Amino acid sequence: MSVLHWATISPFLFAILVPFLFKFVKRIHTGWFVFMLPLVLFIYFLQYLSVTSNGNVIERTVEWVPSLGVNFTVYIDGLSLLFLLLISGIGSLVVLYSIFYLSKSKEKLNNFYVYLLMFMGAMLGVVISDNLIVLYIFWELTSLASSLLISYWFTREKSTYGALKSMLITVLGGFSMLAGFSLLYVMTGTFSIREIIANVDLVTASSLFIPAMLLILLGAFTKSAQFPFHIWLPDAMEAPTPVSAYLHSATMVKAGIYLVARLTPVFGGAAEWFWLLTGFGLLTLIWGSISAVRQKDLKGILAFSTISQLGLIMSLLGVGSAAIYFSDSPDPSYYAFPIMVAIFHLINHATFKGSLFMAVGIIDHETGSRDIRKLGGLMTIMPITFTVSFIGLASMAGLPPFNGFLSKEMFFTSLIRAQEIGTFNMETFSIILPIIAWVASVFTFLYCLIMFSKTFLGTFKPENFKVKVHEAPIGMLISPIILASLVVIFGLFPNILAYSLIEPAMRSVLPMLLEPGEAFHVDIYMWHGFNTELFMTIGVVITGILLYTLMKKWANTKYYLGERDPLNWFYDSSYDGVIKGSQVVTRVQMTGLLRDYFAYMLIFMIMLFTYTMYRYEAFAIDLTNVSFIHPYMWMIFGIMAIATLSVPFIHNRMALVIVVGVIGFLLALVFVVFRAPDLALTQLLIETVTVVLFMIVFYHLPELRKEKARTRFNLVNLIISAAVGILVTVIALSALALGNEAGIEPISQYYIENSKILAGGYNMVNVILVDFRGLDTMLEALVLGIAALGIVVLIKLRMTGREDV
Repeated sequence: MSVLHWATISPFLFAILVPFLFKFVKRIHTGWFVFMLPLVLFIYFLQYLSVTSNGNVIERTVEWVPSLGVNFTVYIDGLSLLFLLLISGIGSLVVLYSIFYLSKSKEKLNNFYVYLLMFMGAMLGVVISDNLIVLYIFWELTSLASSLLISYWFTREKSTYGALKSMLITVLGGFSMLAGFSLLYVMTGTFSIREIIANVDLVTASSLFIPAMLLILLGAFTKSAQFPFHIWLPDAMEAPTPVSAYLHSATMVKAGIYLVARLTPVFGGAAEWFWLLTGFGLLTLIWGSISAVRQKDLKGILAFSTISQLGLIMSLLGVGSAAIYFSDSPDPSYYAFPIMVAIFHLINHATFKGSLFMAVGIIDHETGSRDIRKLGGLMTIMPITFTVSFIGLASMAGLPPFNGFLSKEMFFTSLIRAQEIGTFNMETFSIILPIIAWVASVFTFLYCLIMFSKTFLGTFKPENFKVKVHEAPIGMLISPIILASLVVIFGLFPNILAYSLIEPAMRSVLPMLLEPGEAFHVDIYMWHGFNTELFMTIGVVITGILLYTLMKKWANTKYYLGERDPLNWFYDSSYDGVIKGSQVVTRVQMTGLLRDYFAYMLIFMIMLFTYTMYRYEAFAIDLTNVSFIHPYMWMIFGIMAIATLSVPFIHNRMALVIVVGVIGFLLALVFVVFRAPDLALTQLLIETVTVVLFMIVFYHLPELRKEKARTRFNLVNLIISAAVGILVTVIALSALALGNEAGIEPISQYYIENSKILAGGYNMVNVILVDFRGLDTMLEALVLGIAALGIVVLIKLRMTGREDV
């Protein structure tokens, strides 16, 4: 494997060491060991900046299941490198922050860092994988790891509730996404993202284009908390703050954004893609911003603000996808402007939201509360946290000179320019887009102002807190200070990112707009003159301040007092319905009777096979080429049938063993007739040993007592048994007839020709068992070993009479 492969899986490998470090090196906080890994990865990935900036890519492949087109191919271009740096860079700061946030004596740090490393490795795999199946595996690992992190404090009911909700919603979305990936494979014959993009004409011309798009977007929307699937994210705030800062601002929630950006060359340019992304993005934007205003918990405000910001980025990707439709226009890059803004704001959001989550964690850690109704006056007591929070909130509110102001102004510009798109029915709906954006920005400014004033302004009331409030230790402040500094630096000098990260990522999202050697023009600056966007911003600030001053008039309304998202009712009702439905099914199905279980399985098999054969017209019986059955074979089968039917009516154990042995010996005779002496010999040996052992054991058992029971004729069981027998016979005869008709050679011919060549053995049966079906045989041996171990345990653990039964 290449270094890139090892870098991708290194978090999983290092996670194996964490429990040992936690157990045997107790004097040192486990986080210090973990901190080195994301830091080294960040430094390692930095070397690829020069590669992607020049328009080059890096690709390395390790074959995994090449026969199915599934290989572990890692691929670094501008888009994947941007996310790799975010994952490793923010990850380093989060681990450093967690060292001072989580006590090494009170917390189970081995669990925390194993889960965190597992999540980090999964995210790295998502953004670096070129193969859709490998990407899906890492995608679902992010759901699993995030649920473990959310439920880290598993004794809290809210933590387990949030983890379960996150798991159910994102995993179900992942299943949908996998179905979409399968449809892409059907259309193109490959799982490689690059090859799918190269064959995009096959995708757009297929009738499966829309179903694949919808299924994939469902996975992206659930992961990136788009309306109405956003409800999992606020409940995920029960996780420790380092988890919130990492998963829900910079990494996991951005996975859906990454997937949409990565597949824009495939689906972009279609009206359905344009409106689904733009529509749901703007709906998520305004819903999240309005909901954030109602929250009283600082992390609750940040949770809904994250939802809102993700909607903003998603809507930009939707509007920017129109650039593909205009790829033949004289200036297609003009329509690509929203893509640039989406990438820029993605970086900005990671910096200011990460710093804000860490600042909230500090407030919670040092005061014991996140309730804005108890907080207030912390500006003088926690001046550094105040400064970090001010910078982050001002950036999120879109105020200069911070980076959030730049991307917010460019967001307004993108939606104003969208009115110039003369297709997708934009002439009818385009005026609505900037209006929604402006209203959402008003509420964004308002919740930032509420969060700032309620936390840091006003009078400090020490009686509201059980601890003495003070500023956090410097170790806990380093990470948020670094992120807040980046907010200022990227605001004052945004073009640092222009051709190092933003332009290469744009080239990855919209490769068809550039000729070889060309590049997008990226020039971000603060002052644009007195334009519409500036007046919209001034209107946002004035309206937001006005709403804040009038807050006493609407603070007691039902709207403001209701913190919980009303859409949670649908999730809770659906979950309760599934539980109740499963209980009903269980009561009907799990009767405790083996015959009922067999009946259910056999009825299902009958229905499935009958429908399949009917659907594909597989019923075909042709007896012309059936071999002649000799009279002695009829005698053998007749004796076997009589012996089998007599078993239920025998009440003597020794006679029962003898009759069962007769069946086994006759079966060995059948093997001899069909010229399988090795099978016959095996059957004879096994049957002899079995009969002897049973006779020895049963000899010491008491005689069977005759039980008088009235047996009833069961017509249903007779019908099921007859149907199974008839179906199996019909399947066998149909397979024979269809095989002869199509000229298909029996599979035995393959083993006859390849046993010696591929496995080096002349005994075909042995070769099949040991080589061709070696894994199956090994698992059978494992099962026998487990059974033997269980028997030994049962013998050892004999009841003494004092155990509770």
